[in-house]
Amino acid sequence: MTKQKVVVADGIDMAVVVPPALFSAEVKKPPLMPNGYITMNKKKLLLQNLEINGGTTRVNAWVESMRASSPTSNRKRTQDQSTWMDRHPSALNMFDEITNASKGKQIVMFLDYDGTLSPIVDDPDRAYMSDAMRATVRKLAGCFPTAIVSGRCRDKVYNFVKLAELYYAGSHGMDIRGPSKGSKYKKSPPSVLCQPASEYLPMIDEVYGLLMEKTKSTPGAKVENNKFCLSVHFRCVEEKKWSELAAQVRSVLKDYPKLRLSQGRKVLEIRPTIKWDKGKALEFLLESLGYANCTDVFPIYIGDDRTDEDAFMVLKERGQGFGILVSKIPKDTSASYSLQEPSEVMDFLQRLVDWKRHSW
Repeated sequence: MTKQKVVVADGIDMAVVVPPALFSAEVKKPPLMPNGYITMNKKKLLLQNLEINGGTTRVNAWVESMRASSPTSNRKRTQDQSTWMDRHPSALNMFDEITNASKGKQIVMFLDYDGTLSPIVDDPDRAYMSDAMRATVRKLAGCFPTAIVSGRCRDKVYNFVKLAELYYAGSHGMDIRGPSKGSKYKKSPPSVLCQPASEYLPMIDEVYGLLMEKTKSTPGAKVENNKFCLSVHFRCVEEKKWSELAAQVRSVLKDYPKLRLSQGRKVLEIRPTIKWDKGKALEFLLESLGYANCTDVFPIYIGDDRTDEDAFMVLKERGQGFGILVSKIPKDTSASYSLQEPSEVMDFLQRLVDWKRHSW
C-alpha cells in the first residue's frame, strides 16, 4: 500500500492509504470486446495524449486532432450508426438487463458533469444543470453512493451541482472530497480525501498566467484554471485560428516537461504527468467506500468525454458494473451502453431511483 499526502479542510496534513495499483505505470492492453480488442486509430491516440515538442509538424497534428474532436465533424462518423448501437445499445432500452445484472450488489454511481448532467454550452461558466436534473441527482444519492467526477475545479462543479450529500472528484479526479453532510454512505471523516497533485499547484498557477497572456490575442479562446489542471477552450474560436492557438499553447508548455496535454470536446486539457485520471479516482472512491476488493459492488459510470474513457476501461478490467457513454454520434469507446444527451441521462437516473424504491 502507498501513503499519499493529502490536506484536509482545516489545513492539517494527513496520509490516506492508496492501493499501489493506483500509481502503477504499467501499460495494460485494451479490454476484450465481443469481436476482439477495440481498435485504436491514430486520431484516437492523438486525442488521448498530445506530444508537446515537435515544432510545426506537431502543431499541425494538434490542429488535426482539434478538428477531429468536433462533435459535428464527419471524421467521427467512421462507424455505421446502427452497427454502433448494436455494440453500445441504449441504457434506457436495456434498463432491465442492467438492473438484473446488479441484483444482490451495491450500485455506486459515478457521473461526469459537462455534457452529462448539463448541456455543452459555448461559455463554460454558464454550464448550469436544470432544477429537474438536480432534484433527480438528489434522489439518486438517497438510493446509492453517488460521485461527480469532472475535469472542472472541484469547488466550481460543487457550485453548479449544490448537493452536499455527494462525493466530488474535480480536476480529472486529482481533488476528491467526501460528502459534507446528509449521506448515509460517508465512510471517511476528512472533508478532503485525496489531492495527489498538490505539489504541482505553483506550476499550474504559473502556466495559467502565461497562457492567459499568450492566448489573449486569439478571439474566443478561454483558459480555465481547474486548480490541479488547466483547460484551453476553443469552442468559440474560428477554425482558421486553431493553428495560431495551438502554437501559442505549445510555446508555453514546451518549457514544462512535467505537464502533459490531452484533449476533450473542443478543449485542450493540461495536467501533471502523474499516473492519475478519472479511472484512478473511481478506484480510490470505491476503496474509500470499502468496496475495493468486493465482488458484490456494481459501479455505473456515465460520461461523454474522452477523459471518461479511463473510467470505462477500469470497469472493463474489473469486470464489474458498466460504463455508459453520452453521445449522439458513434465514437470509439470502452463503454457498454449509450445515452444520447443529458435529458436521457436524467430519465435513466430517475428510472434507477424508481426501481430501487420499488425493490425495497
